[in-house]
Amino acid sequence: METVEMNSVSLKRPRSEDDVANADEIKRQKILEKSKAGNDSGQSIENVAEQPEDTKSEIIPNEESEEQEEEELEDSDEDGDPESFADMMKHGLTESDVGITKFVSSHKGFSGILKERYSDFVVHEIGKDGRVSHLDDFSVPVDDEDPSEETFTVLSDEDKQRLEELQLFKNKETSVAIEVIEDTKEKRTIIHQAVKSLFPGLETKTEDRDGKKYIIAYHAAGKKALANPRKHSWPKSRGSYCHFVLYKENKDTMDAINVLSKFLRVKPNIFSYMGTKDKRAITVQEIAVLRITAQRLAHLNKCLMNFKLGNFSYKNHPLKLGELQGNHFTVVLRNITGTDDQIEQAMHSLREIGFINYYGMQRFGTTAVPTYQIGRAILQNNWNEVMDLILKPRPGAEKGYLVKCREEWAKTKDPAAALKKLPVKRCVEGQLLRGLLKYGMKNIISAFGIIPRNNRLMYIHSYQSYVWNNMVSKRIEEYGLRAVPGDLILKGATAVHIEEGDVDNYTIHDVVMPLPGFDVIYPKHKIGEAYKEMLVADNLDINNMRHKIRDYSLSGAYRKIIIRPQNVNWEVVAYDDPKIPLFTTDLDKLEGKPLPVLPTDGKFRALKMEFSLPPSTYATMAIREVLKMDTSIKNQTQLNTTWLR
Repeated sequence: METVEMNSVSLKRPRSEDDVANADEIKRQKILEKSKAGNDSGQSIENVAEQPEDTKSEIIPNEESEEQEEEELEDSDEDGDPESFADMMKHGLTESDVGITKFVSSHKGFSGILKERYSDFVVHEIGKDGRVSHLDDFSVPVDDEDPSEETFTVLSDEDKQRLEELQLFKNKETSVAIEVIEDTKEKRTIIHQAVKSLFPGLETKTEDRDGKKYIIAYHAAGKKALANPRKHSWPKSRGSYCHFVLYKENKDTMDAINVLSKFLRVKPNIFSYMGTKDKRAITVQEIAVLRITAQRLAHLNKCLMNFKLGNFSYKNHPLKLGELQGNHFTVVLRNITGTDDQIEQAMHSLREIGFINYYGMQRFGTTAVPTYQIGRAILQNNWNEVMDLILKPRPGAEKGYLVKCREEWAKTKDPAAALKKLPVKRCVEGQLLRGLLKYGMKNIISAFGIIPRNNRLMYIHSYQSYVWNNMVSKRIEEYGLRAVPGDLILKGATAVHIEEGDVDNYTIHDVVMPLPGFDVIYPKHKIGEAYKEMLVADNLDINNMRHKIRDYSLSGAYRKIIIRPQNVNWEVVAYDDPKIPLFTTDLDKLEGKPLPVLPTDGKFRALKMEFSLPPSTYATMAIREVLKMDTSIKNQTQLNTTWLR
């Protein structure tokens, strides 16, 4: 995962244990009542915290109805009772469970709330040239090859209304017929172009009816609709790739690209990007697409919810993963309790020293079975354990149909029977069960191989991250915030040990630690031995990290142990209404929405902070360092859960 945003949490001081205990029985009763009513309240961490301020959903063409139905099922449990969710999340992980135990700053911690409002957490991509991506221009580059202006005026307002309703599935019609009043080939061509340009997702054909010509508009159906870019003439003077800025809310990057590809009737693989951005935030990033005009892309703004496209340009190259410099974050922590002095100390420390570059809680899963445990079983070549960890019943926050599927599996060990309990087949559990159905219970390796490669590798990367977090905590406990002989630093891409005579030439900001693998070296002090001991305890050999299945062989990598954010700025603001935005987004600015006038002496105070981070670092860990609070969802169940309502 390239960047991870902070899930909406209230980082408050805990209620007393008695308060929590007294509430437990009420919460359990609510869970029972909801399950009896057939309304499963369990959900993943990713689904609990931030709900859209204005919940909308994009329309997906009919040929994807099965996929759409699964998406609806996946989303159907998102609004479960917050207290029952909090109760179930008691089985989740805390930071200490995954090795996150140290801080680098000396200030006293304070409470704050990162609200469920998306406008409180915004991520702007930083390109390889150092430019921060912003959506600030909806205009379309004009050239002679674009459709004529007549394309935009040939349809009547009534025709446009009917076509929009067809496109957005707002009525039961399967097609719209447009009579060609002045029947010429040129006129028909313009109407065809107009429908396809203005209403992406619709196809057209010409029909004779009672001696009159009609253009029939209809939804493209079947996989044939997802064709490669049409082989129409593309001007040689125009770059083959249209680059644009994608502004999105409540969508991860791949979801957004899948939606765009459906509306444009193209395959998703013609899109390219520098990094994936997560779902639970407002994010702004650059995308490139092969041989799709800016004009066609711009028209999507009229029919797609939750994201906007702009800043179009034509270039001769796609984008490549990893070519970005990082991301710029704008974050609001509401209802803060810290004094001005505490806040100044915390933010100065973040700017001058930084934070421990831990892998955040999002890396380790959201249920009682952490992803690193599955990764460890894969590396141990213990495939029965892998199958069991993925499919066995587990306590904690889960959707109702997953609970039923797991219960059936525990009872029968029958993949077909368990699969019948699972309406959403695209989840990891469904994919593994389909694999077991296809290859049999004695060929778990092949069955597991049905799961997409990136998802499979996520498990072993999670284990590497688990080891790294624990080792970094030990390193800081043992040697503090200074470089010591035996530490590792990078010279170019090569790791070398710090020698006794060179130690004064380096600081803690130069020190890296390895993720375990066959192509890394380890520190030459106590922590090097600690790596070996940790892997031995997990029945793994640190000197043999190659796996008999090549995909699961770990080469390892190096990661800086302290990150010092760039462009750190902050401001404390007062406000009265918890629902009002405290800064404007790119879209707000384009739409001319003014920032609400804030009181000089409001009921509440908020910390508005900005900072830039390199790729693969976690903003949650920077926020953790400021507040000095455990960012895990499990920890929040010990707190006042009114923030979840």
